[in-house]
Amino acid sequence: MSRRIPLRKRLSVRLLVASVLIAVCSVAATAWLAVETTTRALRAEQGQVLTEDMDVLARLSGYAATHPTWRGVDELVRSLSRKTGRRIALTTTDRTTIADSAPAGTSLPPRAAATVDPLRTDTYTERGAQRSGVDPRVVGPYLLTAKERARLGKLALVRQKCFARFGIETSIVETPSGRPVLSDADEVPIDCADGRLNTPTPSEEKALVDLTERARGCLGPDDVKFPEALFVHFDFTDRSLGGRYELGKIDVPPGSETARTLQNCVDGARRAQLDPYVAPTAELFLGGGDRTAVRFDMSPANKAKVVGVAGLVLAVTVAVTAVVATRLVRPLRALTAAAQQPPQLHVRVPVTTRDETGILAAAFNDLTERRERLEAQRRAMVSDIAHELRSPLTNIRGWLEVTMDGVVAPAPELLASLHEEALVLQRIIDDLQDLAAADAGTLRLQREPVRADELLGQVAAAHRVAADTAGVTLSIGTDGEPWLDADPVRMRQALGNLVSNALRHTPAGGTVALAARCEGDDVVLEVSDTGSGIASEDLPQVFDRFWRAEKSRSRRTGGSGLGLPIVRHLMAAHGGTVEAASEPGAGSVFTLRVPGLMGGTPGPGPAPLQ
Repeated sequence: MSRRIPLRKRLSVRLLVASVLIAVCSVAATAWLAVETTTRALRAEQGQVLTEDMDVLARLSGYAATHPTWRGVDELVRSLSRKTGRRIALTTTDRTTIADSAPAGTSLPPRAAATVDPLRTDTYTERGAQRSGVDPRVVGPYLLTAKERARLGKLALVRQKCFARFGIETSIVETPSGRPVLSDADEVPIDCADGRLNTPTPSEEKALVDLTERARGCLGPDDVKFPEALFVHFDFTDRSLGGRYELGKIDVPPGSETARTLQNCVDGARRAQLDPYVAPTAELFLGGGDRTAVRFDMSPANKAKVVGVAGLVLAVTVAVTAVVATRLVRPLRALTAAAQQPPQLHVRVPVTTRDETGILAAAFNDLTERRERLEAQRRAMVSDIAHELRSPLTNIRGWLEVTMDGVVAPAPELLASLHEEALVLQRIIDDLQDLAAADAGTLRLQREPVRADELLGQVAAAHRVAADTAGVTLSIGTDGEPWLDADPVRMRQALGNLVSNALRHTPAGGTVALAARCEGDDVVLEVSDTGSGIASEDLPQVFDRFWRAEKSRSRRTGGSGLGLPIVRHLMAAHGGTVEAASEPGAGSVFTLRVPGLMGGTPGPGPAPLQ
């Protein structure tokens, strides 16, 4: 009765689960990769667009910082539009067009991308924070004259040479106002700090005085009263003209209300001072300017499509897996069912494929056929052994019974006949013991160097009387002096079995020849006769147990059928082979091939026991 396989352990279920898991992981990985790649691409594109937007805003802010009006900005707007491939429009705060790269009449985007105001560049827009404070390119009244630039240029060269004497390499950079400053100079040597390069020029002094007056005017009557010595001072080594003010001898704590009040006054005064020199505030519109932050999201319709495609992939996967699993499991189930049948049925399964399962089915069928043959041989062997033992035992029992009854007297001839039958039984039992030892792997050999000619001589001498009685000529021939590494007793047994068979099947006047020769590292022994021979269809069976060409089992024409199987096992134990060749009516040749001694000479002593 077949044992039921749990559902979770069935091969088809395992294949189905594995395929579904692979499909789910593949779909999930593909979706994640698509989303991740798309998001990165969008972010990269937005970063590039943001960089372009900041560049456009910086260029237009620089134009406004160096021009009191927007007149002439059209060419710059068109140039930036060609460079970025986008629409650029500039309008006043009330949406009056100043310059536009698009054709006239084209509607503006719903919202401005940024505000262009060089005096207030800290405006926060959807595109991010701009630079804080006043655009450093707004110079206004702080612009140096040509004479002042030349004088400061000479002073800058003198200071640069002074720095060089102290091993400080610097470069001269000119600020938007025309003032030269030394870059890459973190510390100023005392010998070079003469203060001449940083001293305000007359143009800067005049602008600073005007700025101071404007800052004083912003303080109301309720504000903190500052002394008349209030003077706004700028550090001109700062390229951006970042404000730094001094209050004479009054110490104002940083971050205090007084400091914030004064800072607001200075900032307002500076913007009022620079306002006539910059273009009016304008709104900047960019093509596609109504952009939001990148966030890849799918619509419900797209989500439904993705879910549908994933479901379709899973359905196809399940269907294909089910078909493949069925085709794989069907022959396996047939093999299982055949293997569970009773041994005597010898069931075979059809081979329907040429893959691994088909090869397994063919191997199973081969195994079934071998098992069937072995079973037939076993039954035949039991029958043959019973027959071989029954005949001599029946003879011995019959003669003993008639002797006991007094019918026949125990004459010497009767005792000789009983002794012969006992010897037959002994030979059969000895042969069966040898075959059993060979099958069990316990057939041991006592190897030693053996001369082939001596071995053949001993065998011929043992069968000389039988050959003379049968009228058969027994001859020996050797080529050289071959030596064997073998057990002499077992080799005489193997050759004796072959000679006995040859004498039994060779008629009077025939010849049985024993020969030996060397072939490479092997020694070849041959036993040939001029007897009746063996049919070609019977040759493959001559070494099977209890097989005889004469099915009548007559003692005149055949022995027990164990001699040749014993020869085959003895040759296998020696690491050799035995072959048979024959033609009906022309005789037979049995060839033994066993390992010889290296160089054809004997070794120092007997070989170790195997």
